[in-house]
Amino acid sequence: MLFIKNAQTYTPESIGRKDILLAGNQVLAIEDSISEHHLLPGTKVIDASHHLLVPGFVDSLVHITGGGGEGGFHTRTPAMDLSDATTAGITTLVGALGTDSTTRSLPDLLAKARALSHEGITCYCHTGSYQVPVTTITGSVKDDIILINEFIGVGEIAIADHRSSMPSAAELGRIAAEARVGGMLSGKKGIVSIHMGDSTDYLSLLETIIAQSDIPRTQFYPTHMNRNLGLFDAGKQWANSGGYIDLTTSTTEMDLARGEPPCSKALAELLDDNIAIEQITFSSDGHASLPIFDDNHDLVALKVGLEESLYREVRLAVTDHGVDLATALKVITQNPAKVLGLSHKGHISTEHDADMVLLRDDDLAIDTVIARGQVMVEQAKPVIKGTFE
Repeated sequence: MLFIKNAQTYTPESIGRKDILLAGNQVLAIEDSISEHHLLPGTKVIDASHHLLVPGFVDSLVHITGGGGEGGFHTRTPAMDLSDATTAGITTLVGALGTDSTTRSLPDLLAKARALSHEGITCYCHTGSYQVPVTTITGSVKDDIILINEFIGVGEIAIADHRSSMPSAAELGRIAAEARVGGMLSGKKGIVSIHMGDSTDYLSLLETIIAQSDIPRTQFYPTHMNRNLGLFDAGKQWANSGGYIDLTTSTTEMDLARGEPPCSKALAELLDDNIAIEQITFSSDGHASLPIFDDNHDLVALKVGLEESLYREVRLAVTDHGVDLATALKVITQNPAKVLGLSHKGHISTEHDADMVLLRDDDLAIDTVIARGQVMVEQAKPVIKGTFE
């Protein structure tokens, strides 16, 4: 058991100072005061008097087996380690393949997801990759989602990008329909993660599918929506029409120079434009390659996405752009959990998993990370590491 006392608690809504008792991987009680005399012997006690308690972060797009390779085999990025996620406050994440589904495979992705879950966090993944026709394990997107517990959707499928397979509306619509039915039959959302590129087509392909079919807008989950100002503006219209938009926190200096708005600033602008916070999420694109191409689409530079950027941009939204903490937290807690259909994640309550982060109240820095009731990070240092770290 684990007892957290006197914590200024955000569920992500602020509910004041609370005592919280955890048993196993569940939240057992949240009260104004819980007597320590009633605790079982051996219960670990954390005094959170100088901390804020917030939900564990949910990262909807991480390349857990590495990504990239746009510059050749030597530019394939490395796989993620457990502490890359936990020290960033991430307790739940979704792994995906990217450009390369040849030297990176779905069986490898699934094995890595199971390894990370065994090591202490919660890890799901998507079937498919950038390309259409999509790669699957069972031969069907629907069957992958129904029969494989870790698969909760499909993607990230690339559109409006010179690296995509240029899918037609009929092709992508059929994939979305399969994912939707697979999700319905297995109690999942069957979300379709869409990688958005630099093309000025923006979201037109998705709009065509919605206009020509019965697939709802919320079945699609377009990411990298802050890639450029044109796409960002298109995202506002998409969100105003009821769609979800995901902003990527791993922004490089070269991206900023090319006009990509950082997530912290973008969030403040979206809220100023009266975009509903429920439609907005952040993801890190951790361990992805972040290629920079010239006007001829030739590679000129390559960086690696960082999981730590996820909370960094939330923190900057609060400290530098005046966004309320409870509001900012939603884009990395309850919002992605809702989009992905993870009803037991993204919120602190007795009905949810015991995933929590303690932030220092003086500077909002991550201090302690608890995943499924287990302390993974203490005083900003990992106390549990991955098997080969």
